[in-house]
Amino acid sequence: MRISPLRIAQLDCRKVALWGWGREGRAAHRAIRSRLPELPLTLFCSGEEAADARGLGDANLQVETDASAARLSAFDIVVKSPGISPYRDEVVAAARQGTRFIGGTALWFGERAGADDIAADTVCVTGTKGKSTTTALLAHLLRAAGHRTALAGNIGLPLLELLDPPQPPDYWAIELSSYQTGDVADSGARPGVAVALNLFPEHLDWHGSQARYVEDKLRLLTGARPWIAVLNGSDPQLAALDLPDSDVRWFGREDGWHLRGDALHRGDALVMDTIGLPLPGRHNRGNLCAVLTVVEALGLDAAGLASQAASFRPLPHRLQMLGTRGGVSYVNDSISTTPHASLAALECFGARDIALLVGGHDRGVDWSEFAAAMARRAPAAIVTMGANGPRIHELLAPLAAQGRLRLAAAGDLAEAVRQAESALDGEGVVLLSPGAPSFGPYRDYVERGRHFAALAGFDPDAISSIPGLGIA
Repeated sequence: MRISPLRIAQLDCRKVALWGWGREGRAAHRAIRSRLPELPLTLFCSGEEAADARGLGDANLQVETDASAARLSAFDIVVKSPGISPYRDEVVAAARQGTRFIGGTALWFGERAGADDIAADTVCVTGTKGKSTTTALLAHLLRAAGHRTALAGNIGLPLLELLDPPQPPDYWAIELSSYQTGDVADSGARPGVAVALNLFPEHLDWHGSQARYVEDKLRLLTGARPWIAVLNGSDPQLAALDLPDSDVRWFGREDGWHLRGDALHRGDALVMDTIGLPLPGRHNRGNLCAVLTVVEALGLDAAGLASQAASFRPLPHRLQMLGTRGGVSYVNDSISTTPHASLAALECFGARDIALLVGGHDRGVDWSEFAAAMARRAPAAIVTMGANGPRIHELLAPLAAQGRLRLAAAGDLAEAVRQAESALDGEGVVLLSPGAPSFGPYRDYVERGRHFAALAGFDPDAISSIPGLGIA
């Protein structure tokens, strides 16, 4: 059944609640107030957040801390923050009573829908890994081509914060997490272009299962029905998709943009060598193929713009070289939240000795493939930490018993860094690529990466800004 785009003005005369008071929740409140200043709203948030919300002085905002199924079902529409899973019991129960749950991304797309409900100037990028770098690189190349471009979304700037820009951009480069891809489908709007990079198990606690994670991730393609779909032909799950409503463009295949070794090709034509580009890891240089496929789909000179990737500024917390002290290099890959991302990170340092720091919040992801890869080729040392650290440690213990791996366990990140430095004995790479989320001791991967930088002796403020956010 086709869904019509939901615009903020249509919330008028309905019972509306907000759920969550992080940056996304605050952006949703401001956006609704910009259109409907007197609409009665109820906010569900934590006790710590309630004081901040009440401090706004919004007479039409009621703040509550009990988001029970009974309370949620009293509303027609609940605008929830991305981190709140739609599979929670109270959400499912309220939805059965007729409550519609949407995210801020859905509201933004509803406002952007034009003719045939297509948001023609939007390019949405998703994937288990590489989506932030890909989105930022796309914005960089579009700007290099002279196009005013917005860089926003999951990368660090909620779309609703850019609801009414004084000077609209030519293009929107939007990163979407698996928490947000369904919002685009639920908005009723169709993206101009949607990009899917890869699919690996992640966020199983939010989605409930690997199958549901894949289904939710793919809703950007199957549910939102983008005008153009740009897909990784080397990913078997993406290669098997049938998208009758979209013009499908492939990368990672011999007939499109792809890498042969480190050489970038468009079909049989050699375009350039990628080894010197500021894109750490071959997987990131491969994502340049996705970006160029989008640029080509937009009708621009992709081959002519490819060389502009040389001036791209890498993003923080993504295979970020912090510096070298006493012969030891420190690399911050705090964004790594899957074992596959940790494996990709290990491939970036050649024959150098690596002490790898892994572990964090336990989402139930299977680490057996990681352990099998370590049996084939292990770094100099691995230090496990976090809630799933003991489980990873147990998988790797047989390798350590055979003398094929130096394995240590740490109670926290500070101890893990000390263990890694001791294992390297003055030469090599301390690599934070946890393969797991940071929840628990840290608010997010940014806070974890900043702490790692401080522990390594570097200024956290100097390494944390994301280049190019916003409209330029």
